[in-house]
Amino acid sequence: MRKMRWRVGLMLLAVCQVVNSDECSGEIAADVSIFQHNANATWLQLRANLSEAAEVGKMFATAQAMTSADDEDPVYAMAQCRNYMSQADCLTCYDKAFSLIKSNCVADNQTGGRVSSEGCFLRYEDYDFYERISDSWPKCENVSSSDQAGVFRDERRRLLDDLQVATPRMKGTYFAASKRNTVYALAQCVLSVTEDSCRSCLQEAKVNLQTCSDARNGSVSEDSCFMRYSDQPFFPDDYKTDLDLLRPGNYSLRPLSVHVLKNVMESELKKLVERIDEKAVIGGTVGGSLLFVIVAITFVWFKFSRHLKNALIANILGATQLQLPNRYSYTDLKEATNNFSNQNKIGQGAFGAVYKATLKNETVVAVKKLDMKYSRAKADFESEVRLISNVHHRNLVRLLGCCTKGSDLLLVYEFMDNKSLDIFLYAKIADFGLARLLPENQTHASTNFAGTLEYTAPEYAIGGHLSEKVDIYGFGIVMLEIISGRKSTDVTPDSTLDYLLKEAWKLYERDMHQNLVDVALNSNEYQVEEVKKMVEIAMLCVQSTPSSRPTMSQVIFMLSGDGSVGLRRAVRTPSFSYEIGVQIDSGNLLSTQESASQSDATTSLTE
Repeated sequence: MRKMRWRVGLMLLAVCQVVNSDECSGEIAADVSIFQHNANATWLQLRANLSEAAEVGKMFATAQAMTSADDEDPVYAMAQCRNYMSQADCLTCYDKAFSLIKSNCVADNQTGGRVSSEGCFLRYEDYDFYERISDSWPKCENVSSSDQAGVFRDERRRLLDDLQVATPRMKGTYFAASKRNTVYALAQCVLSVTEDSCRSCLQEAKVNLQTCSDARNGSVSEDSCFMRYSDQPFFPDDYKTDLDLLRPGNYSLRPLSVHVLKNVMESELKKLVERIDEKAVIGGTVGGSLLFVIVAITFVWFKFSRHLKNALIANILGATQLQLPNRYSYTDLKEATNNFSNQNKIGQGAFGAVYKATLKNETVVAVKKLDMKYSRAKADFESEVRLISNVHHRNLVRLLGCCTKGSDLLLVYEFMDNKSLDIFLYAKIADFGLARLLPENQTHASTNFAGTLEYTAPEYAIGGHLSEKVDIYGFGIVMLEIISGRKSTDVTPDSTLDYLLKEAWKLYERDMHQNLVDVALNSNEYQVEEVKKMVEIAMLCVQSTPSSRPTMSQVIFMLSGDGSVGLRRAVRTPSFSYEIGVQIDSGNLLSTQESASQSDATTSLTE
């Protein structure tokens, strides 16, 4: 355990390694007491704002405080983490940065300061700086020289050029790799700056990175942006962006200018005039000529507006536009599964049978043959699969593609064998989003493997919101199953026994933890206090709101304690989301379908 904690500590230090730490304004506050009051209020609000933003995947926050409108010592602060960080890592990085800026700048009553690291950026001033770019302070990290310096340098230059163009166009962080996967890079601007300011900042950062020469790794931190490259991947593969859509040469993304409008109108008018009989035009009346002009202009404007609309849609959506899933041949899948034979069948789930398949290129995949026999199944399938195939998360089994033939609807997933959980840290969730495809008259899903709605956190089941706290909720349910020896959906027909979570909560409230233990266990083989602690940890994990649940590191600490560790008591009733409706925060009822089958996820393809 100590070794694991030491390794975790090293990882956090690496993530939060400070690139520039001693950057203070040098200006002293006019009124120290007012400045310190405003600073304390600002830091408190900033961390709360960042925590709330990070919980929904937005790693950016601002805060400001002043005692009055004419306050001479207001405090404005901003924090931003890299998008690939978790909420916990983001806040850890922020805390380390805040500790530095507080001891180096705030403690000396200096009116401004900034700290930048590989993981986050923190700045404060006595003026509104959110949309401004100040003096830059770049620094490169030269680790070692590359063996193929020339090739590496050229690929790095091209990749950084593309990032510098792409990032300002679509706010956020861009991760990219060169075509030969020899260079990996990211670029990020603070969300408060304009597109032009972002572009200018990244241009300067890119120029400064050229000073890294042949180094394998380099990073530049500016006041308003961050750019980094490496010859090794430092972000998940799912984060990579196709930059082709955002290059200047892509016409569909260029805004139409007045010059383009003029050319389009002239071209369309010329085509229209050529189609009209010359005699009819010459012999026409003034009214006929006027009518012709009106029709011509209307026709041209219609064609142009449609062209403009398409261009604007492309410009707005950019790289976020949904990509079509891969299409597989029914014949190939039939052959790969040996005609969907029972020998290849590896599971039966809520939505159909799952088969192990070996494609012609020897890739092993899992093919799910959906059992959905209703009128709108195919239409719903097409639209939903397009959405699901564009969702990437480390806890989701990747949907590789699909196939349709007549009433047969097939999904192709990455293959996860039974020992996957021994190899990978994170469990995988399959069937993401497929519950929407269930017909309205189907209210129950029969499944032979663990994992329908009862394992899914309410914010994920209802709103599709993914965070690490979703995993915590599922972990709590699994803990209760292990303690009780029951499946979470087990219920007696005469209703003498509630669903596991509801039953566990009742016993927890009455301080009757031991009654939850599996009756098959010998009471002499376990300690009552240990059982009580396990139940209390599980109850914390299944709290309704994500913020009320502990982090996994906290869970590990509580589980590894000697029993004397102080557990905070779960105070909110868990969300019994598999009943009719979903209870959130013990009172706000949201209507859903009538059973657990209407979830957005199940936990595995095979058991």
